[in-house]
Amino acid sequence: MQEPENKPSSLKTSRIIILFATFIMMLTGGFLVYLLQPQFEQLHLERMQSTWGFYFIVFSMALLGYKLLYFLFNVVQYFRYKPVESVTDQELPTCTVIVPAYNEGHLVYDTLLSLVASDYPAEKLQILVFDDGSKDDTWDWMKKAKAALGDRVSIYQQPKNMGKRHALYRGFKMGSGDVFVTVDSDSVVKADTLRNLVSPFVVNENCGAVAGNVLVLNNDKAIIPKMLNVSFVLSFEFMRSAQSAMGSVLCTPGALSAYRREAVFNCLEDWINQTFNGQPSDIGEDRAMTNMIMKQGYHILFQRNSYVLTNVPEKYKGLYKMFIRWGRSNVRENLMMAKFVFKKFRPEASRFGTRLIFFDQSLNMLLTYPLLLLMLVMIVMHPLLFISSALFGILLASSFSVFFYAKRYNLSESLWAYSYSFLFTFGLFWITPYAIATASRRGWLTRG
Repeated sequence: MQEPENKPSSLKTSRIIILFATFIMMLTGGFLVYLLQPQFEQLHLERMQSTWGFYFIVFSMALLGYKLLYFLFNVVQYFRYKPVESVTDQELPTCTVIVPAYNEGHLVYDTLLSLVASDYPAEKLQILVFDDGSKDDTWDWMKKAKAALGDRVSIYQQPKNMGKRHALYRGFKMGSGDVFVTVDSDSVVKADTLRNLVSPFVVNENCGAVAGNVLVLNNDKAIIPKMLNVSFVLSFEFMRSAQSAMGSVLCTPGALSAYRREAVFNCLEDWINQTFNGQPSDIGEDRAMTNMIMKQGYHILFQRNSYVLTNVPEKYKGLYKMFIRWGRSNVRENLMMAKFVFKKFRPEASRFGTRLIFFDQSLNMLLTYPLLLLMLVMIVMHPLLFISSALFGILLASSFSVFFYAKRYNLSESLWAYSYSFLFTFGLFWITPYAIATASRRGWLTRG
């Protein structure tokens, strides 16, 4: 009985130590930047006196100016954004919720309980759950949910493990709703989540897909989830809010998304048969569906008032595998998006915002290897200047995330943005270049 009591105390101590160490290192970086000003000025002078150095400084200033303008543009879009309020029960469309499950154990039971407890008319809600050849007791937990919830849920087994995309495909083909909702089997929705999520389809006939607002469910169990929770808030409540104001959310997340039935069936066969470099696509099903619906001219929106809490990796290995999968999907779908984004894919509305988002994504990818090379050169030639500027840069760059989270939720939790940036800068910087180089590789990586 002693271990459960010690574990939370040990975790709390670890969190305090990590936050304290993060601040010490950032403040040390700031002090070193001040102390090493003569060396920084000498390096700057040497660059100005060489042709390549001069062009490098000009390019760096131009890039910094663009990034600042792009950030301000997103701030403006964020303040333009307003979530759609829930429509009445009578106006709500029929809805099919599809839950694919693989080796989730008891988590799928909690997911189904939360869905059935939704404030959504039962006669308009169909819940389909698919066990994708799990090797654990997931099917047993699905049967327990069926016994407890009765006709509110329908459970099925795939003939073998075929991948998440195929489980969703079966759900799309079987579903009868006017709107499809996909929910990950390790996620829990709030009571008003579903009605808020599907309401945009009622008030906006051009809406083809809606992204839910993802928070971390297991953020009290480990340190990495604490960091990711702050990161998710910035990614969803800031970036997706800004993208939604332009009708161009790039990715409707697997944890919680909704799709107009007609839009899904317009691209369903292309989606299930999608390939990359001659191989069937078994990752990035959410980003691919988003792209294919956007290509039809539909708006892709975000509902900040539609919450889902999902489990995330608690260890470094699981984290980097998840990021590699996301990175590979990002590479693939950016290439797909390039085929239509500069065409008249949305004749009735402005396409400027969508193209700007795509340009920024593509620019980040194009700069990946040059920036990696520059980092390696700086480490070899000026290690102290690099470390000090990187640490001080984390303090500056992450302060907006801290402010945003503190404004939306609370100050104490917001400080994890600094620790997350430290982890990303020094422990995950290799993810994007590796994902680009291995974009053709298949495999979910984190399924087990």
